[in-house]
Amino acid sequence: MFWRRRRSRLSREIDPDEVLMDSSNIGKFDRDQFEGRLEKPISRATLYVVFSIFILIAGTFIFQAGRMQIVDGEQYKQRSERNLLRPVPVFAGRGVIFDRNDVELAWNAPGSDIPSTVSTSSTSTQSSLNLGNENGVARREYATSTGLSHVVGYVQYPSKDSNGFYYQEDFKGVDGAENYFNDKLQGVNGSRLIEVDAHGTIVSENTVRPPEQGENIHLSIDSGVQSALYRNIQNVADASGFSAGAGVMMDAHTGEVIALTSYPQYSSEVMSSKSDTVAVKATLNDKRLLFLDRAVDGLYAPGSIVKPFIATGVLTEHVIDPATIIVTNGSISITNPYDPTKSTLFRDWKNLGPLNLRQAIAMSSDVYFYTVGGGYKDQKGLGILNIDKYIRMFGFGSSTVGFFAGKAGTIPTPEWKKKTFNEDWYLGDTYHSSIGQYGFQVTPVQVVRALAALVNGGTVIEPTIVKDDAPHVNHVITEISPENFDIVRQGMRLSTTAGTTQLLNVPFTHIAAKSGTAELGTAKAEVNSWIIGFWPYEHPKYVFAVTLERGSVHSTVGSAAAMRYTLDWMGENRPDYFK
Repeated sequence: MFWRRRRSRLSREIDPDEVLMDSSNIGKFDRDQFEGRLEKPISRATLYVVFSIFILIAGTFIFQAGRMQIVDGEQYKQRSERNLLRPVPVFAGRGVIFDRNDVELAWNAPGSDIPSTVSTSSTSTQSSLNLGNENGVARREYATSTGLSHVVGYVQYPSKDSNGFYYQEDFKGVDGAENYFNDKLQGVNGSRLIEVDAHGTIVSENTVRPPEQGENIHLSIDSGVQSALYRNIQNVADASGFSAGAGVMMDAHTGEVIALTSYPQYSSEVMSSKSDTVAVKATLNDKRLLFLDRAVDGLYAPGSIVKPFIATGVLTEHVIDPATIIVTNGSISITNPYDPTKSTLFRDWKNLGPLNLRQAIAMSSDVYFYTVGGGYKDQKGLGILNIDKYIRMFGFGSSTVGFFAGKAGTIPTPEWKKKTFNEDWYLGDTYHSSIGQYGFQVTPVQVVRALAALVNGGTVIEPTIVKDDAPHVNHVITEISPENFDIVRQGMRLSTTAGTTQLLNVPFTHIAAKSGTAELGTAKAEVNSWIIGFWPYEHPKYVFAVTLERGSVHSTVGSAAAMRYTLDWMGENRPDYFK
């Protein structure tokens, strides 16, 4: 009865007088508080719909939970267990880089990431067995000897992301031997699975695949000789005002490079670790171009060091007899073909008087080579096309290969001048080319390759940086006779005993050499200083080339001094090279 009365009260109509009674107060209703609005109860149908939806959602969740635990429970259990396993790289020990005397140049520093089960009895063994784990990477360390950076290079370490996972798992060689032999040095990383709990703590671990050790590399260089050469280039350059320099020594019969250095250099240690950001930034911003390997990629005007090579062409083409005397009076004058009242003077460095070919090489006479190179009065010349021909026989104008792959350089020719300057070729251009000026550009490595062919009888051998490597013969010069090679070598020996390279007349071996001074720019206020040569004269084995870059034209001490200091050091510390 109560329910029926309540039901009837809830469902009765609102009387008109009740509506009209409130209408008088409409203006005073606060509409934001829902005053003056009719409120009706939520219908039962709406409640039933909402309740049904809730039951459906809850049932779905209960069904899915049951399916995941009962039907697919085993599958999710296995997946959960796998989520507890983290793959971790086991870094392969990077191979050690040695010089020809088994001196370590680059190795892996022992640290916390070497397994405690590994026992080592020597530095070499320790270096080769160095492994890594997920907590760090072994440091790469380098010999402290100077002058090695461009040959050895440096590495980039494996890298982690912010979560501690490696996105680069290999050491990457960036320069020098570290880069060139990277595939051999780096080995193959292994793999380890570690089990962690919900807090990331390692519960257990197991090696799935052991790492494969990288190969060791034995370079052909003698680190002691190389460091001595670098120090002497640096000291002479700093004392005489040269901005930079480079030097190369090579076995003329095998192509093995004994020393290859470029001044100035970067630090392999600094560039590998990159922990000293100030030093890294200074290295990258140094205006002296520390990363330029001047021995391989430095292009220089050669100056008079091309004269022995041009002399082989002069003899082969029978331009002159080796005993023919040409009187040099300090200069030659060429009449201007467009204005006979004017002439151009081509000067020598000194009035050297009458000279034969051997003496002209020994005294580095410009006038002599102007005459036999371009011709003068009744004396015919070799000509620019033949100059180009014979210079190219020795490998100039083509890049070296392999580890020493670098710039090809330039041999000036009429075609080159037309293409470069859109100008015609003149006799004066031939004169300048005859003494290694004008557009000539060579690298020190090209020079030792060419010089090796000059002293070994015509075999152009590619330089190699690997100890006991088989000779890589580029080609054999058959156009030049052994007699003509010998005449040129005699001229270079005379230069050391009585000519411009007497500074290299050391007592412990017989050196044969040729100097060169290449003038730079229109003002000719700066020069490149060159010295090239070989020893022993009687049975040539080693060749060398040293250049100092951009010094004053008035400098009296140059590349010959740097080489003499190096030879003296070798005579005392490496006498085997002179036996």
